[in-house]
Order: sequence, then C-alpha cells, then structure tokens
Amino acid sequence: MKKLLIALAAVFITAATYGQGTVQFANRDLTSGLDAPILLAGTTHGPGADYTAQLFLVNGTTFTPLTPASTFNATTGTIADKYIKSVTVEVPGVAGGSSATFVVRAWLTSSGSFDAAISKGQSANVTVAALGGGGNPPSTPAFLAGLTTFTVTAVPEPTVIALGVLGAAAFMLRRRK
Repeated sequence: MKKLLIALAAVFITAATYGQGTVQFANRDLTSGLDAPILLAGTTHGPGADYTAQLFLVNGTTFTPLTPASTFNATTGTIADKYIKSVTVEVPGVAGGSSATFVVRAWLTSSGSFDAAISKGQSANVTVAALGGGGNPPSTPAFLAGLTTFTVTAVPEPTVIALGVLGAAAFMLRRRK
C-alpha cells in the first residue's frame, strides 16, 4: 500500500511539473540552428561572466521574470563569452503546447537587477509557437527560435573633468549675478 501511495504521489508531482510550458533558455543550440550571440557595445565580444541573463514573459507591456536566471559561459574576450549557460525554464500559467512571447534581458550582475543596471540590453520579442511540456509523455522544452543578436550597452557616467567643468561654469554664472 505504501509503495502504491508513493508511486501515485510521484506521478502527481511529475504531471504537475509538466503541466506548465517549458522553454530551453539559451541563445545557442547547434541542433536547432539557434545562434544569436549577445554582444557588448562597441566590441566584437560578449559580456562574459560578469553579466546575468534572464528570460521574461511578455504580456502586453508587462514583463514577468522567469527563473532561473543564467550567466554567460566564459570570461570576456573568449568566443564563449557571447553565449548564456543553457537552462530549462518553466512558464507558469502557460500550458505546454501553447504559444508565448518572451524577451531576453542581460545586465551587469553587480547592479542587482535589470532596472537598476547602467550596463544592460534587451532582445526583440520572441514568440514561441508551441512550448514544451505538453502531451503525454511531456514534450521536450521548446527553443527560442527567432531570437536575434542584441547588444548590451553602458550608459556612461559623467567623468570627473566634465563634472568639474559644469561646477566651474555654475560658479562663474552665480558670481556674475
């Protein structure tokens, strides 16, 4: 009897897990033909290990972060620094086999979040026609077919010299009055 209950619990947990849609969060997969490197602005290399990448579900103008987030494969300056570590992501509230729209966002990890980051970038919307996780047995996670290359840019902070010039100009204007 215990074995039967344990088996039923395992089946229920497995079914609950695969009831949601799944997507393979990656920007490179040679078997599916996906190759969308993420580049650092003004360079030919990617952001590297100091950056975080996360998949967001798009619903109108609302972006819902999906977990887990990922990091890039290698340090900046290597061929692998353009590609994120592949992880399977569940899409809550969207059934397997359904379509969904996503964006990929990347930012400097030390900033904490995409919104707080100075150095960040975002892909164009990517619609996946059929998420994985549907059917019996559940299908494998869908890939982000249609993802294109995007750039991570940095908003430059004002230099000390520029701030000094602005301060001197303000002082001179104040002194003239």
